[in-house]
Amino acid sequence: MGRAKKVVLAYSGGVDTSVCIPYLKQEWGVEEVITLAADLGQGDELAPIKQKALDSGASVSLVRDVTKEFVTDYAFPAIKANALYENRYPLTTALARPLIAKILVEAAEEYGADAVAHGCTGKGNDQVRFDVSIAALNPDIKVLAPAREWGMSREETIAYGEKCGIPSPVKKSSPFSIDRNLLGRSIEAGPLEDAWNEPPEEIYDFTKAISDTPNEPTYTEIGFEKGLPVSLDGQALEPVELITQLNAIAGGNGYGRIDMVENRLVGIKSREIYEAPAMLVLIHAHRDLESLALPSDLAQYKRSVEETYGKIIYNGLWYSPLKTALDAFIDKSQERVTGVVRVKFHKGNATIVGRKSVNSLYDEELATYTSADQFDHKAAEGFIYVWGLPIRVWAQKTR
Repeated sequence: MGRAKKVVLAYSGGVDTSVCIPYLKQEWGVEEVITLAADLGQGDELAPIKQKALDSGASVSLVRDVTKEFVTDYAFPAIKANALYENRYPLTTALARPLIAKILVEAAEEYGADAVAHGCTGKGNDQVRFDVSIAALNPDIKVLAPAREWGMSREETIAYGEKCGIPSPVKKSSPFSIDRNLLGRSIEAGPLEDAWNEPPEEIYDFTKAISDTPNEPTYTEIGFEKGLPVSLDGQALEPVELITQLNAIAGGNGYGRIDMVENRLVGIKSREIYEAPAMLVLIHAHRDLESLALPSDLAQYKRSVEETYGKIIYNGLWYSPLKTALDAFIDKSQERVTGVVRVKFHKGNATIVGRKSVNSLYDEELATYTSADQFDHKAAEGFIYVWGLPIRVWAQKTR
């Protein structure tokens, strides 16, 4: 098709992105394909993936380690926003897409490519996230999506790849589609497509089965500074290490599994399984600390912003003006969100059992029902009269 001469392809080593390499060259007349694999702390050995790209016909195979940037510039803002899509999913996969788009655009500029490409299909959310993010970063660059246009079934895609010398990585005994990074795992396809089927234990990796978790609870103290997680059990940790350790603690106690039917941006419902131990507990703990440090009107108003923020991430609008404006609001709201939250992990649960902050607005002498009570009870009568006056007038006029 001759749409571009040199293309940078977002590469994972899976079926679709591997087949994209020969397909772009043979069917669309692309002269040179440069692959780019993002190291997002997924724990995989990327050297074989790098070599696979070269074996599949890539002229250059790049690997970029962006794990620290992924946590500090993408995960941490989401934690400050308590971002949960449909109040459940902490956007672990969605958060990676704007970062991959960013390094794709940077690599295209570095290598003089006139297009970038991805292996997303036409019915998922990732195609939107990539296309829109790339357009926001460089509106002039071409975006190619061969898997969205080639019209092949998965079986036909595998056969096309085998014809081009690309072995299929998918085994019949493991039909699941899995995306993994430091923040979590998403699992779909196979028997999970029937929403009635219970997920088999074999699909999980970040979290232990309840039967394999400790019988005694594990207590962990999470420290925050201005809304950002900075320590575990009093030990200051770098962002990547903090996420890594908390994944192990929470997941080791069976916490962090999500089984949901979510509403995709393209209009279909999708059954998704997620594992996100650290992200879930950090959002849970952070929101609890806010209840201690934020005045009621700010905390309540921020809840409506959080829902919007989660949708922004899910819907691929990370680089939108609205997201930038909300970041300013959220950052301002976090200036006093400093403190420690104590979490009790036990048999798949994470329970907040304590919180403290130097900026706490909680006054025990006002809250107590003991003789130390400093609240002026007599003031309540006049307050209630004024507060209820509109209702009283309404009742009198409508009797």
